[in-house]
Amino acid sequence: MTAYLTRRAALGLMGAVPLAWAGVPEAKANSQLGFDELYASFGVLGLEFSEKVKQLSGQTTSIAGFMAPPLKAESDFFVLTEIPMALCPFCSTDADWPDNILVVYLNRQQTFVQFNRPIEASGVLEYGPWRDPDTGFLSLLRLRQASFKEV
Repeated sequence: MTAYLTRRAALGLMGAVPLAWAGVPEAKANSQLGFDELYASFGVLGLEFSEKVKQLSGQTTSIAGFMAPPLKAESDFFVLTEIPMALCPFCSTDADWPDNILVVYLNRQQTFVQFNRPIEASGVLEYGPWRDPDTGFLSLLRLRQASFKEV
């Protein structure tokens, strides 16, 4: 028996395709974050993270800024700053933590760039106090499994 597709059957199939796609979740796009969106306010206990940071936590996020000079040439992390910075404020306590930096932990070693060259870093966003067990450095906000590119 030979099967023929009638016009009515074809139209019915075409109408069903969008319904089938409606159940497929859309892939999450890389979210953008700006330095002015990191913190909600300066509360009694210091910096309070913004709702956007809390919502993006655990997701791949991008932020543009500048690379602070690394502490050593073969490091797998750097500090991303809002403005070019010749010195790294990375060893501060969490009470003194600047509101315009975050730490970027690279997923692979990359060649660092000059501190005054704009870059975009992308990685999985994490927030909250964390002390790196290898270096002893403290961070309040960081990107993990990250990479960067010049922009």
